[in-house]
Amino acid sequence: METRLYFQMLRRGWWIIVLTVLTALVASLVASYLTTPTYQAVAQFILSPSAIQTTGNPGVLLEGLNTLDNQSVTTTYATVMSSARIYSDAITFLELRPEDMKDYTYKATVLPTSSVLQLTVTGPNPQIAAKLANAIGYETINFTRNFNQVINIDFLDTATPPTVPSSPQPLRDASLAVLLGVIVGAALTILSEQLRISLEAFRQGLHLDNVTGIYNSKYFPTLVEDRLAKNPKGVLSVGIVELSGLRDIIDTFPATSLQRIFQRVTETLRKELRGNDVIGRWNDYSFIVMLPNTSGVAASGIFERIYQALTEPVDLSQIGVKVDVDAHIGGAEYGNSISASELFQKANNALEQARRDSENPVYVWEMKNPFWAQKNPIEN
Repeated sequence: METRLYFQMLRRGWWIIVLTVLTALVASLVASYLTTPTYQAVAQFILSPSAIQTTGNPGVLLEGLNTLDNQSVTTTYATVMSSARIYSDAITFLELRPEDMKDYTYKATVLPTSSVLQLTVTGPNPQIAAKLANAIGYETINFTRNFNQVINIDFLDTATPPTVPSSPQPLRDASLAVLLGVIVGAALTILSEQLRISLEAFRQGLHLDNVTGIYNSKYFPTLVEDRLAKNPKGVLSVGIVELSGLRDIIDTFPATSLQRIFQRVTETLRKELRGNDVIGRWNDYSFIVMLPNTSGVAASGIFERIYQALTEPVDLSQIGVKVDVDAHIGGAEYGNSISASELFQKANNALEQARRDSENPVYVWEMKNPFWAQKNPIEN
């Protein structure tokens, strides 16, 4: 399920991945074009017991072999080869100036589980890089022969001028850029989707009532106004559902009990209304509903069903009380000659009628009918 969710995120944000890949690819190609090529020249050296010292002397040969088994010996030779002294002697031998060699680097390493050293020289000129590698090797050989007669170091492979630059490598760099672009693009896509969902949830939370989870009174008028703006000649009705029975207890009842009552009323409204109808919290003890594509007559029938459903008391078993919400409903039908604020005012007027008439707890003001839905005179 989670994998499918991520796949959907990537599918929605495919353009981010494509854009990231293209950006990385272009950046790689531009960098390859602007970067000065560098070349690597490699020379290898082998350490072995000295042939002169070990001839006819098995003890010295054995000592040399034991010395080679000591990793610190090969590491010492690599350190000598990488030293500034050897490097200085090498560029002096090549009659080069130190300031001309600032773009060259060198490093000696011991190949794993062997007595072989590898010297790598990197620089912009392949011929100079190869000459420098061989010169460093010769200087190392000459220097070490003066203080170690048991171990001999010599060339295994001399360095030759490379023909292909080690950097940049456009094809390799472009492939890595595409791979990196896909990874970064996918990460950005998922991150942007999560941020979008979080922001939408935050914005949605600003529009919802904390207790019931339906739209709050600040946002509900905006929904109605947007609906009317999109279809100013359409049919629409609104209704205010007042829980008159809560007026006297709302300040004294426990918050959890009141929350249970409001949630029960919300459940009832959702059950009696249709899928496209909208529910909101109007004030402390009333709700409001919007019925799209619904005339006043049809709305009157819906409000009657809601009223009947709300006649059943809410059982608060945790405190051993049943609460009669005593619902009254006032509705109004929209007409293209009134505004949203006037529509709400008509619904309020109808609610006043419902409060005053104990026989008719549901009133609906109809635009084209000179009477209330319950045949009571209009109060304009």
